[in-house]
Amino acid sequence: MTETLNGLAYGFSVAFQPENLLFVLIGVTVGTLIGLIPGLGPVATIALLLPLTFNLEPAGAIMMLAGIYYGSMYGGRIPAILLRLPGDASAVVTTFDGYPLAQQGRAGPALGITAIGSFLGGTIAIIGLSFLAPSLATVAGSIASPDMFVLAAMGLLMIAFIGSGSKVKALVAAALGIIVAVVGLDPNTADARLTFGNFELTSGIHIVAVAVGLFGIGEIMFNAEKGFYAGLGKTVLTRVLPTKADWVMSRMAILRGSVIGFFIGIIPGGGGTISSVVAYGVERRFSKQPKKFGKGAIDGLAATETADNASSNSAFLPLLTLGVPPNPVLALIFGALLLQNITPGPQLVNEHPDVFWGVIASMYVGNVLLLLLNLPLIGLFVKLLRIPGRVMAPIILMVAVAGVYSVRNSMFDVLMCIVFGIVGYFLRTFNFDLGPFILGFILGPILEDHFRRSMVLSDGSFAIFFSRPVPLVLMALLLVVVVWIVIDSRRQSRRPTMDHFQEAERSLGGIDTGAAAKQGSRAAAVRDDGNRDPGTRSPE
Repeated sequence: MTETLNGLAYGFSVAFQPENLLFVLIGVTVGTLIGLIPGLGPVATIALLLPLTFNLEPAGAIMMLAGIYYGSMYGGRIPAILLRLPGDASAVVTTFDGYPLAQQGRAGPALGITAIGSFLGGTIAIIGLSFLAPSLATVAGSIASPDMFVLAAMGLLMIAFIGSGSKVKALVAAALGIIVAVVGLDPNTADARLTFGNFELTSGIHIVAVAVGLFGIGEIMFNAEKGFYAGLGKTVLTRVLPTKADWVMSRMAILRGSVIGFFIGIIPGGGGTISSVVAYGVERRFSKQPKKFGKGAIDGLAATETADNASSNSAFLPLLTLGVPPNPVLALIFGALLLQNITPGPQLVNEHPDVFWGVIASMYVGNVLLLLLNLPLIGLFVKLLRIPGRVMAPIILMVAVAGVYSVRNSMFDVLMCIVFGIVGYFLRTFNFDLGPFILGFILGPILEDHFRRSMVLSDGSFAIFFSRPVPLVLMALLLVVVVWIVIDSRRQSRRPTMDHFQEAERSLGGIDTGAAAKQGSRAAAVRDDGNRDPGTRSPE
């Protein structure tokens, strides 16, 4: 306890440095603003802004990226509620009750309760992170290479099995990411691998080029084909703060969502999508008016938003302590740490306490700033949604290309970015989830390094993975999850019809991250529900 409080005190001394406070403010503001753009979401936001952190101090850079992450989670809820355009898969559940509330003229209270719930959920998760992280880092220090290999492999497989869309496609995407990661020189023998005689490829493919290409250029190409959002109509917000009745109805939902989001966030493959679905389902079962869910239940909206933001904060626990990113966004932040020559893991708290404790302390500050930004400035953010997507797309494209070039002043990186933009477009077109790809790219070198070390320790015997308790427990856990998912998928496939939540429950087997694009194309077909009469319900 004393060690944690001392660490937090040091972290706040780092976070309250003027330049770091500025980075946190920039992070949460930019994250909120870019989260407003339907179709981008937090993964694309981090990917696009990753080059900006290259020349910053490590602590400030990661504070800013963390702020962008949970800031974009706040901002992404605004188009989900007002336009029924979810920026990412987790925001799909937000549309179930958020959009009906907006159609009923209660857009203000809907946005207000999400801001308050997100703040409370994030704060509770950060408190849990503060007290669990040091202990887990201490335990993680005794983890050996066989344990790390199985842990990284389990994280990748869990994301494939409980992540988005087809399991086979997710595994294929992860395998492609691993293949791209091994391009370059072998770290042990210096032999060229998959370079095809190209000298530029001997240094490997840079993470910024891969990330910006997949999630930036690829997303723009995909949205251009499906149709950009037309912009918000003349929606007027009156009251922003929820009423006393709204708060009474939502307060327990916020508490339950905070706890659910925290624990699901630290599981590889959990993240916002699963936490949103689970919290929504739990709240529907606790509700005295379950039939109202899907028609404008403010407690359902509060639960899913609270859980989503709680999970986005607790997800930093495995990254900072084990060095294993549990979701695609944290994989990109992992890459940002590598750009700063910092390797996340058990030694981070000792070798770079300013980063470890500074980032945790900055989350307290960032959540307060987000609350102060989101409640009084919601009206301004809504006005920004009136800018059509076709105007924003060229600006985003120019920022993406300039950012990639600025990292190493390399036109080859720009070429690779364009190549991976085309790859990302085709993967999205054929309904492949991009999350496992980037996680495979990040975890590939970790898997290879610890596998080789394990083989050296065991003289080439695979028995080393079955003779230690940690790998056995992890493999048993993975087996249980796989069996449960198979049984659940069969049970769901026997149901001929589904309502909103049943469809979300099925998403535990995989919410399609293309859902945002599908919702976007549907909205493009009607060219903007926001231009309709607020009293008219949009057809399902």
